[in-house]
Amino acid sequence: MIMVFAETQDGKIKRSALESVYYGSKVAAAQGTTCAALVLGQVEDGGKLGAYGANEVWQVNDAKLASFDSQTYAEVIAKVAADKQANVIILPDSSNGKSLTGLVAVKLKAGVLSGVNKLPEWKDGKLYVERALFSGKAFASCRIDSSNAVLSIAGNTLKPVAEGSEVAVTSLTVDVPDAKTKVLSVNRSVGIVPLPEAEVVVSAGRGMKDPSNWGIVEDLASVLGATTACSRPVADSGWRPHHEHVGQTGIAIRPNLYIAIGISGAIQHLAGVNSSKVIVVINKDPEAPFFKAADYGVVGDLFEVVPRLTEAIKKLKSAGH
Repeated sequence: MIMVFAETQDGKIKRSALESVYYGSKVAAAQGTTCAALVLGQVEDGGKLGAYGANEVWQVNDAKLASFDSQTYAEVIAKVAADKQANVIILPDSSNGKSLTGLVAVKLKAGVLSGVNKLPEWKDGKLYVERALFSGKAFASCRIDSSNAVLSIAGNTLKPVAEGSEVAVTSLTVDVPDAKTKVLSVNRSVGIVPLPEAEVVVSAGRGMKDPSNWGIVEDLASVLGATTACSRPVADSGWRPHHEHVGQTGIAIRPNLYIAIGISGAIQHLAGVNSSKVIVVINKDPEAPFFKAADYGVVGDLFEVVPRLTEAIKKLKSAGH
């Protein structure tokens, strides 16, 4: 059996959970088994995971799970996996997923691989999985020899598709341990898709010249339904919040579309974004290093190009495209 930890936030299923469950359903189909999704804490819409491939949805609802604690969550995930005899456990490679993957693997004495970006294969009874190395410049095919495997799935590995229907949520009773830490408060950005989960990202750098000019970036992001990001110098200067900083020293992302505006493309920045499926660069310097990594490039003044691009997209959308 394949078991997927479906991440939630404020009592609702996150997009990363839909992708993880969809991935898990494809793994289950290849192995000739079933896929079950596990949600922890209070969840309003767990049943919709059935539409994305979960044959069953299990819920452990306990007051101790109201706030995320990696030790507590890992203990519950491992207990359910062992009880249900799940041999492959799948988690998202999100910040929470990263903190859980190793802990769950240790508790289950399982082989572990993080940042998986393709569906696995079984050869001679062994599980082979591919993951990126060196910031996406190389790929490794890894073999897991243990009978159990724990995998964390890189964002945007598969686009989740609703192919089924909702299922009933089954409540499970698990002895939930007390957390060793106490959460006093949570400050979270609201109203935007987190960068690691974003399918479209519009990012800008020092070429914007001044933070007061950022409106054209936000306008483009708004019309595209994108999340905004920035280079490190911009975040260090206080122009944009640090949670928007993408790159080797910031957040590593792999959206379907990454638009870089006024960013030269230093190696540290490229290391965090070069796994993007399509990269578009807008820069007035034709020698900017970023053009070498771009799928599409526009050499021009961003203050002219970006507003015109935004208006062109608006016209396409108004025409029904």
